Amino acid sequence: MAWEFATATAGETQRLAENLAGLLRAGDLVILSGGLGAGKTTFTQGLGRSLGVREGIISPTFVLVRIHHNLADGPRPGGPDLVHVDAYRLGSEAEIDDIDLENTMDSAVTVVEWGAGRVEHLSANRLEIELGRSTGGRDTGSGTPGEASGGDGVAPGAFEADDADEPRTVRLNAVGPRWDGVDFSVLDGTGTRQPAGPRGTVE
Repeated sequence: MAWEFATATAGETQRLAENLAGLLRAGDLVILSGGLGAGKTTFTQGLGRSLGVREGIISPTFVLVRIHHNLADGPRPGGPDLVHVDAYRLGSEAEIDDIDLENTMDSAVTVVEWGAGRVEHLSANRLEIELGRSTGGRDTGSGTPGEASGGDGVAPGAFEADDADEPRTVRLNAVGPRWDGVDFSVLDGTGTRQPAGPRGTVE
């Protein structure tokens, strides 16, 4: 099932993510895609705030994985940790497996930026979220990492203007029985939800 939301600012994008965090539990996998500046890290910051994990969420481009532990005095004590992954530099399932995400997946919510086509094998249940940013009338939300960097091999996290207050489209595709019957319309307190067409396509 696919859902589509529109947000006008980075703050609205984060609040959408905060609402989503209320549906998440340990073991959940969230795959984020979108071009440079689409808002992947901004979205993850909203998730982390609502999950009640340690602050300081930034793009993990150069360290690949950052673990943000749940805070006992946060809004969700005893909740899952947040494992934040940047898969931009990882080109195969084997390289994904080398960073041992399986060791933390059962106790954490795992969020993977640039994860499309790389980490789906980790779980049959996942949320695939594509963020699109409109700049000068051009949607930069789609495209592969190579396309987004202009093919020059520059890691996106080094210069991504991820917190720009610009309209964004957030497309969410829920995969697997974990999400059967879940009504994601609860997320749209900050934006506009578009109706989904048959077979999970957005019209």
